[in-house]
Amino acid sequence: MKLDLTAYRRQWFTTGAAARRDVLAGIVVALALIPEAIGFSIIAGVDPRVGLYASVAIAIVISLVGGRPGMISAATAAVAVLVVPLVREHGVEYLFAATILMGLIQIGAGLARLDLVMQFVSRSVITGFVNALAILIFMAQLPQLTGVTWHTYAMVAGGLAIIYLLPRLTTAVPSPLVAILVLSAVSIAFGLPVNTVGDMGRLPDGLPSFAWPSVPLNLETLRIILPYSLTMAAVGLLESLLTAQIVDDMTDSDSDKRVECAGQGGANIVAALIGGMGGCAMIGQSVINVTSGGRGRLSTFVAGAVLLVLLAALGPLVGRVPMPALVAVMVMVSIGTFSWNSIPNLRRHPPTSSIVMMTTVIVVVTTHDLSLGVAAGVLLSGIFFAGKVQRMFAVERRDSDDNVTYAVSGEIFFASVDRFTRAFQSEGAADVTIDVSAAHFWDISGVGALDKIVARLRQGGATVEVVGYNRASADIVDRFALHDKTGVELGIAPH
Repeated sequence: MKLDLTAYRRQWFTTGAAARRDVLAGIVVALALIPEAIGFSIIAGVDPRVGLYASVAIAIVISLVGGRPGMISAATAAVAVLVVPLVREHGVEYLFAATILMGLIQIGAGLARLDLVMQFVSRSVITGFVNALAILIFMAQLPQLTGVTWHTYAMVAGGLAIIYLLPRLTTAVPSPLVAILVLSAVSIAFGLPVNTVGDMGRLPDGLPSFAWPSVPLNLETLRIILPYSLTMAAVGLLESLLTAQIVDDMTDSDSDKRVECAGQGGANIVAALIGGMGGCAMIGQSVINVTSGGRGRLSTFVAGAVLLVLLAALGPLVGRVPMPALVAVMVMVSIGTFSWNSIPNLRRHPPTSSIVMMTTVIVVVTTHDLSLGVAAGVLLSGIFFAGKVQRMFAVERRDSDDNVTYAVSGEIFFASVDRFTRAFQSEGAADVTIDVSAAHFWDISGVGALDKIVARLRQGGATVEVVGYNRASADIVDRFALHDKTGVELGIAPH
């Protein structure tokens, strides 16, 4: 992985206005990270410090070594839900060990160019992923809106009003930051009966410290943590790469997905070494950052650094921040994240694309598992694509005296072999020519079908000749065919 130092410096050292936007956006993100990290810690069954320290470490490290400037990475629910059995059965130290191994696997994935799997994720799957995540973000706010006083609803409404109306007057300061500061001042001044960040869990009262996981370094430990590490690494990379693609689209810029894979691994290793859990990119906080003006690496660094300062020096004050203020910000994120154009596009786009998008949404929302939804969408996309290519195929029969010619056109692979085989009839003692100059053999299923056809015709008494192989088809036929060789292996030009 080659580092472009010129581009790297440009991603850090922005102009005055851009730097100010990065700093202010990072502050907004830092405040929004606190309840999320605490909530994810509760999901994983660990102390809130584990999620908060992880968010600090991952955000700071990924700003240095990540491949997508402006994207926010921290502790996430997608990873937290995976480690619940590990923490319950073996304790938090095994979680730290599993997170280190997770990071090593992700670094290996970056070196092995596994980021290229994103090429197989269709636009319909990405749209479904985005819409599902927007719905999940909104649903995650509902517990803060049930069984509460009217003050909560009034503050959420006030926060949304500030967020959407302030930019009409000025964009010098991110409106979500203004909403959080104003609502916090009102809540503290009047002592309003609303939930606060401190109600989510106990905040740390000091700096994190380096600590190697106290687990036995043997094969038994590896046997315990390896399944969790592999799953966390896969889910973390999937969510990070999808989020990177979304930020690419929002900022009309490109990013280095290979560097991002390795960077995620390095960030998770550092997080584990200071007592944090694993994490990955967060689409909600990334959207907050981008919509607040954050574009460079500085915004991500500020998010992690400010979070550390807030936890270490201003814990009691941060604990008094009202949750309705953060709920308003997250509702804004869910509204901004959802692809509203996808609703009318359900009728305009091909039915298969709409089915893939809706399937991704339904699976993610019902299971709360992003990886399952994306896997379902990719699988359906593959099935629909194979069905479409299968229909790009034809066999035309031409009779002339004692010769029968079959002109084959299209793609011969596992999905089309049945139609390919059934297109040929038993010809008795005729001379049969199979012209494949307009066809391509993709796999051993196609070669096997050709073998079957040639063998059946010869058994019926026909003389069979296959002509017109392209070079790639000739190579695979020579390697795997039993009844028809093209002569390429002998140095003879194919027919």
